[in-house]
Amino acid sequence: MKILLTGKNGQLGFELQRALAPLGQVLAVDRQECDLTDADAIRQLVRSVQPDLIVNPAAYTAVDRAESEPDAAAALNATAPGILGEEAALLGAWVIHYSTDYVFDGLSQSAYRETDATNPRSVYGCTKRDGDVALQQSCDRHLILRSSWVVGAHGNNFAKTMLRLAGERDNLNIVADQHGAPTSAALLADVTAQLVGRARRESLADFPFGLYHLTAGGVTTWYDFACFVIKQARQAGKPLKTMLDNIRPITTEEYPLPAKRPANSHLDTTLFRTTFNLELPDWQLGIHHVLQQILTS
Repeated sequence: MKILLTGKNGQLGFELQRALAPLGQVLAVDRQECDLTDADAIRQLVRSVQPDLIVNPAAYTAVDRAESEPDAAAALNATAPGILGEEAALLGAWVIHYSTDYVFDGLSQSAYRETDATNPRSVYGCTKRDGDVALQQSCDRHLILRSSWVVGAHGNNFAKTMLRLAGERDNLNIVADQHGAPTSAALLADVTAQLVGRARRESLADFPFGLYHLTAGGVTTWYDFACFVIKQARQAGKPLKTMLDNIRPITTEEYPLPAKRPANSHLDTTLFRTTFNLELPDWQLGIHHVLQQILTS
């Protein structure tokens, strides 16, 4: 199997290189090797590689900057997935793509299901939603894995930011009224590899393509997530200025940002778990493993 992987230097792309390597020949590219905002470059890449599978974790993820750079966000998040889908369909290949909780407005009182209406409140969310639709319309053989609060040992993320700030400041103010499931990039990559392995064993004609919610189990807040990270770091012996008692919960209104965040990012993973007969570990387990890697590197 020949696999084309985009975004190889992102936190998910980095883990996918590891997880997909045993399954076939992986050609991994970054923005220097293929500019995914250039439609012609995308088509030339896919036609030269002739992959059996395209895995696309690449995305414009600077959520606040996207508010002032909507065209750049749309090119990478909305247009590129559609082009990848078109080229895959021409080859008879299939596509795995990753989406986000930001496609929802976060106003629901319960966990979001795949069938719930999207209503993004930010440029990032809108462009990711448009990319999902573009892929769905361009290629029948697709898996869209919608996740939330992704954290990896490689790249920038909330956990690393908390560790940096806790090393610099005596006090931290963290938003406590947004809810979601921190999901390790390694979990997403390992599950992706299991899905690819299943597709290799079965006929693609019978494979359950479609859109699925895929996050770690459980739900928490950014405040409790920050407390977990700092407690784990202290137990590992990392010298930090911030004591747990000096982490203060605040509201979203007290920490205004250019892009609106969903208050509820909890995604219901029932469809994924029942379709693929896979259980998903609670978020603490994956984040603990990520922190072990960060703290010992």
